[in-house]
Amino acid sequence: MPRFHCPAPLATGAEIALPPGAARHVQVLRQQPGDALTLFNGEGGEFEATVLKMGRSDVLVQVGAHHATEREAPRAVHLLAGITANERMDWLVEKATELGVASITPLVAERSVLKLKGERADKKIAHWQAVAVAACEQCGRNRVPVVHDAIDLAGWARAQTGAAASDGAVAAQRLLLSLRAGTLPLQQAAAPAGPVLFLSGPEGGLSGAEEDLALLHGFAPVTLGPRVLRAETAPLAALAALTLL
Repeated sequence: MPRFHCPAPLATGAEIALPPGAARHVQVLRQQPGDALTLFNGEGGEFEATVLKMGRSDVLVQVGAHHATEREAPRAVHLLAGITANERMDWLVEKATELGVASITPLVAERSVLKLKGERADKKIAHWQAVAVAACEQCGRNRVPVVHDAIDLAGWARAQTGAAASDGAVAAQRLLLSLRAGTLPLQQAAAPAGPVLFLSGPEGGLSGAEEDLALLHGFAPVTLGPRVLRAETAPLAALAALTLL
């Protein structure tokens, strides 16, 4: 059954117009009045719904029964991931969402090929958030992970000073993907339960200065094994190891 994100209050029996993106998708699928679909707004669970009216650009549906279904990972894993080049960041966001990531913070690292600021950064963040929404529609998640504003590591570290202690990413165990000698395998370093903040760099990895700063702010260096993984693969491998095993 088609699933659509509808970021609005949903209540059984209500008749609502779908947001433009969802409406276009319904039209592309050529759904007709009487057809069933599923809606979720990110606040928990999902709703049955039925198409009532198909307009030229709008779609009216009636909201049905609510199901308290959750498909979240058993632990919250937050990614602080170096921005990768070309379309690889889109792929990272999509697959991380499918694997159950709790949030993603794009990291503007010293070796990042793509440097974001101003209006261009705002457009990229909005695009990546839309990628996460689409991935949730596909994979069945009812809670959309937040894609935070892009930031460099020094700025992120400064922001932690005023961050709320209740924030999951702030209170999480901090792990840093590193090639330094003496790092522990991820499975040994990670706590058996509880939230994790996983930091990884872009192509070429983090600089020595960035790794030093991360260690200063409580990150423990870990390795994923003897093979060198691409920048978009490494955080996904860590995420899978932390949420699927």
